[in-house]
Amino acid sequence: MSSNRPHAVSAGVLFLVAAAASIPALALYQPALSDPDYVLGAGADGQILIGGLLEAVTAAAVVGTGVALYPLLRRATPAAAAGYLAGRVLEAAMIAVGMVATLALVTLRQEIAAGLDPAGAGAVARALVALHDWTFLAGPGLAIGVNTALLAWAVRRAGLAPRWISATGLVGGPLVLASSTLIFVGAYPHASVPGFLAAVPVLVWELSLAVHLLRAGRRTAQDRPAAVPAPVDAHA
Repeated sequence: MSSNRPHAVSAGVLFLVAAAASIPALALYQPALSDPDYVLGAGADGQILIGGLLEAVTAAAVVGTGVALYPLLRRATPAAAAGYLAGRVLEAAMIAVGMVATLALVTLRQEIAAGLDPAGAGAVARALVALHDWTFLAGPGLAIGVNTALLAWAVRRAGLAPRWISATGLVGGPLVLASSTLIFVGAYPHASVPGFLAAVPVLVWELSLAVHLLRAGRRTAQDRPAAVPAPVDAHA
């Protein structure tokens, strides 16, 4: 683990950054996503732009976790390591598309405020909100379910974390995937109690894995033997 310590620490930090950025980003987006007349009103553009910045940070952190974990997983499970990295890139791409759609609402509102004919603006705004919602379901919904299950299996095979942590991911991944599938077919809305409860095990999995990777990396650094000075030649 000593040679892989930077990768373990980086992965742990990036998991925490992704969680810390994604949750407030969604909350900051709500004025634009929940108000059908947002583009026709005064708006809360600064708040939406901050949410977009946080989503960009989230997307970068999502890709970063795949990159950081690849060296830790490739020796034990090379196919799973490559698959997880590809899955995280796809997940980040979906996040980026949703971010652009939401930021486009800000531009549309500003153009209308500057004198653009608002005819048809409501339909365009609804289409942009729908694009965000569908990419959110495909990325942080369906894709994260597959990625979580794949990573939990790879972590267990590679022995990177205690079994209870990988077991949490092996349960949480399929659970959030099943919930996202039910949302996809219209069984219940995304912002609902079943959707929230299904996402809790994945959140616990990511946080517990992040803390374990950080602790493992720090412990490796502390346990590393101190450098032994070279012997001095008495005859020199």
